[in-house]
Amino acid sequence: MNSSDTLNGTVERITFYNPENNYCVLRLRPEQPPLGRNPLVTVVGAMPELQPGESVRLQGRWETHPKHGRQFCAEVVTRVRPATAEAIQRYLGSGLIKGVGPVTARRIVEHFGEATLDVLDRTPERVLEVPGVGKHRARLIAEAWAEQQAIKEVMLFLQGHGVSTNLAIKIYKHYGDQAIELVSRDPYRLAADIFGIGFRTADKIAQNLGLAPDSPQRIAAGLLYVLQTATDDGHVFLPRDKLVEQAAEALGVSPDAAEEGVERLAQRGEVVTEQVPIADGFEHVEGVYLPPLYHSERGAARLLQQMVETPRSRLADLARADWERLLSGIAAQAGVQLTEQQEGAVRSALTHKISVLTGGPGTGKTTTLRTVIAALRHTHHRFMLASPTGRAAKRLSEATGEPARTIHRMLGYKPGERGFLHNAENPLQTDMVIVDEASMIDLVLFYNLLKAIPPETHLLLVGDVDQLPSVGAGSVLHDVIRGGVGPVTRLEVIFRQAAHSLIIANAHRINRGEMPDLSNQGEDFFFFPAEEPQAAAEMLVDVVVNRIPRRFGLDPLRDVQVLAPMYRGPVGVNALNDVLQTELNPNPRGRKIERRLFGRLFRVGDKVIQMRNNYDKDVYNGDIGRVHALDIANQHMTVVMDNRFVQYDWAEADELTHAYCISVHRAQGSEYPCVVLPIVTQHYMMLQRNLLYTAITRARQLVVLVGSRRAVAIAVRNNRVAHRWSGLAWRLRSG
Repeated sequence: MNSSDTLNGTVERITFYNPENNYCVLRLRPEQPPLGRNPLVTVVGAMPELQPGESVRLQGRWETHPKHGRQFCAEVVTRVRPATAEAIQRYLGSGLIKGVGPVTARRIVEHFGEATLDVLDRTPERVLEVPGVGKHRARLIAEAWAEQQAIKEVMLFLQGHGVSTNLAIKIYKHYGDQAIELVSRDPYRLAADIFGIGFRTADKIAQNLGLAPDSPQRIAAGLLYVLQTATDDGHVFLPRDKLVEQAAEALGVSPDAAEEGVERLAQRGEVVTEQVPIADGFEHVEGVYLPPLYHSERGAARLLQQMVETPRSRLADLARADWERLLSGIAAQAGVQLTEQQEGAVRSALTHKISVLTGGPGTGKTTTLRTVIAALRHTHHRFMLASPTGRAAKRLSEATGEPARTIHRMLGYKPGERGFLHNAENPLQTDMVIVDEASMIDLVLFYNLLKAIPPETHLLLVGDVDQLPSVGAGSVLHDVIRGGVGPVTRLEVIFRQAAHSLIIANAHRINRGEMPDLSNQGEDFFFFPAEEPQAAAEMLVDVVVNRIPRRFGLDPLRDVQVLAPMYRGPVGVNALNDVLQTELNPNPRGRKIERRLFGRLFRVGDKVIQMRNNYDKDVYNGDIGRVHALDIANQHMTVVMDNRFVQYDWAEADELTHAYCISVHRAQGSEYPCVVLPIVTQHYMMLQRNLLYTAITRARQLVVLVGSRRAVAIAVRNNRVAHRWSGLAWRLRSG
């Protein structure tokens, strides 16, 4: 056996690909088939993100794996032009060229044979000669082939710096033929301009291009990266000393160099600094803000104070209402009996510009909200209902019987220059705005909402303040409560009809710091013990795929949502998505169309979730759908979301990830018939009371915990809510 062997062939399928380290397992159809029955060989190793149909030259060695048998360990992987007519047909028909599917590929190769690629290179207009290819299709194929050739140079440059094929195409589409020049001049712009490329990738390219580790350009980019990462973790600002410390460590430079970098960014207006009091004002930190967050925080405080201080009210007539008569009449009509606390909440909402209604499950928030709406209708006042997410808006509409929208839709968001249709110049024409699931609102969205609310209009924020805070920056609901700008009603009495639910009882136990009832004596809350992560993963899959459907008749794809505290490990989001995809949406004999994009294998029927707001498509972070179709020839995927068909080009597929299992944070504002939660001690970094509380309150009918009692106890005891750096409450208190 040679110390280094060469193997040429065509990629048949990708069995496994890890985008973090590029480790891949694939099946290859060699040019010289091996002896024996199976014409395919297994190839393993670190390699670029390949697609079925591509031709490659591999250098490496043969070895025999004790479990998987003979396989080729690739050390060098080179893409090559396919040489045979069969290989060319597979290459063209694999979806690499937009507009060409398997049928068109066969027709083209049958017509031109082994000269096909030369024809496409030199005289692509001759595709019109191919039977069944019309003028329009011929033009599209010629343009796609020309673009493919133009991309090659850019792709070679970027792949030399560890950028995947899909990201390289995305970069080319953003910058065009100037991609190499622009990236070479300022590689850090990639992190700002291209979704899916972070500072680490841009920094690797910069280092490869010879940029000095202590260059001002790199330090500035690193500081902004640390600030943006803090924003992603929910912080509105970072104290200057923490920013300097974290940036110096991340960049491997001195604190003095990082300090100088902060000063330069502040002078250029790329960050804003301000003294922010902490510990009730006796101590200050110098906060460093990204400008949008600084202006949002100051603006939100100013607008809330303006609402409170403006004497005019669109509900002024209700200040003179006969409340006892009004509320008793509405309650009698609706057939409900309000508690004194609920009546007080209704009155506060209708007589104060800003008010908050909070409380756990089963405490009557929805009944109180319905009464507010009934009072508004009874007195002929206008109102608008909104929630931060589409799912939450749908639930709000179902609960109240009134139309509800996402905040973005209520404000009429349009991408591009226009932004929000409704703002200070064109405010919402209503007497009251009611926002449900207010714990999910991030600071920037809250500021845009306030800009669209006239100072004489009332605002009611409804939500559970004990849930996890928003995914975006800020702790809006906490800060509004702490800022004291209006009355806060915290409902605490669990109503009789909710008391029999172990989900609700356990939620309140957890919130009080008590262990939930794990006896399995109830009808809607169950615990399956499994101490080790791998055993928990296997048990969870059995519960989702077999036990829940058999016992409760719930559909494992439609009705069951697996939530996990972390992304890594055997019971993390990533691993559970892989195994649940295999179990719930298998692909026997390759009958379902599938495509690997950005390291993920998408298959028709997959459950997927949107990972960022896309205003062009009118889909938002947290929206869940199903893959309806994969169009290999035209390089796009169609996903059904809320009964709408949404189309994604291959280059946009990184906005989606699988949703068989999602993080607890991503489940905020959503509700599912059944929630299954793995909870093991290996998740100790994320085991917090509000995370466990949020997870189980996402379920309407059934909760199943899989894991260890000790892990549950750790979560219940840990009430150290992760601190978020925010100055909104201080600004509200200071007036």
